[in-house]
Amino acid sequence: MLCCTKCKKYTIKTTCPQCKTPCLSSKPAKFSIEDKWGKYRRMAKQSAEQTKAL
Repeated sequence: MLCCTKCKKYTIKTTCPQCKTPCLSSKPAKFSIEDKWGKYRRMAKQSAEQTKAL
């Protein structure tokens, strides 16, 4: 399944039948023990929690 980036509709086609924009895969990123982006995800989560606490 692919997801349209503009109208957020799901389709099997590579372009959205409604708005004619390219669609992207809706699958999550592949799991890896060596998480390259984990540091940045944790920093973003921590900063979001700090701003929420204020």
